[in-house]
Amino acid sequence: MLTFIGLGLYDERSVTVEGREAIRDADRVFAEFYTSRLVGADVADLEDYHDVEIEVRDRAGVERRPDPILDAAVEGDVAFLTAGDTMISTTHTDLRLRAAERGIETRVVHGVTAQSAASSLTGLQNYRFGKATTLPFPYAHGGDDVPASVVETIEANRERGLHTVVYLDIKVGTGPSGPDPDHEEYMTADYAAELLAAGWRDELAVVVARAGAPDAVVAADRLSALAERDFGEPLHLLVVPGDLHHVEADALTGLAGAPADLIEE
Repeated sequence: MLTFIGLGLYDERSVTVEGREAIRDADRVFAEFYTSRLVGADVADLEDYHDVEIEVRDRAGVERRPDPILDAAVEGDVAFLTAGDTMISTTHTDLRLRAAERGIETRVVHGVTAQSAASSLTGLQNYRFGKATTLPFPYAHGGDDVPASVVETIEANRERGLHTVVYLDIKVGTGPSGPDPDHEEYMTADYAAELLAAGWRDELAVVVARAGAPDAVVAADRLSALAERDFGEPLHLLVVPGDLHHVEADALTGLAGAPADLIEE
């Protein structure tokens, strides 16, 4: 059995009760934290809380060399952990398909996702979100600006009146000069706002910082203004709103501090 478990957003306690029980019942526990991580806990915290030993795999160890995980799942019960929800932003469908090809039973224990948290924290209605996108570090795509694919996604959603979640790049094990096992870098919302402000300087955007944490921050303003602020420790994301329902507008002013004149525009 191979059980994919989403750990939620913040710390070792953010996992569901079902997920906690599955971790404790597993014969071996694997995890990856290159696609995302818990902002309030490290691997040692997880091991202490769940009373297990966790084998952390890098990207190559999951995507190109998954056999140790699959072999263990043939022999016994294996838990595979990720931050958030294991099959949404951090998708591991390929690993699940490989397991199915080998006749390994699988199941998924879901966790809270960054996108659902963004909707909850901002007051923007979940069904009014369009396609999400990821903003990479400029060095990661060989340019010095916002990739055309990001611009096209935001504009296509705006034309339909839909909101856009912009996930911000995470680089673990790879830096500007190539592979680097010690490199760990998280794009901040102010930096992302600065990049986006080149094309949409005075457009409304919303920062969500450390969703799920006790000190989560939600701030709405012009992109140019958000670029001047410090939102603290990661993880961050941005939302570019589309058309606003009056309740959404009230939420952005009342919960996220959006300037009233900007909302009225």
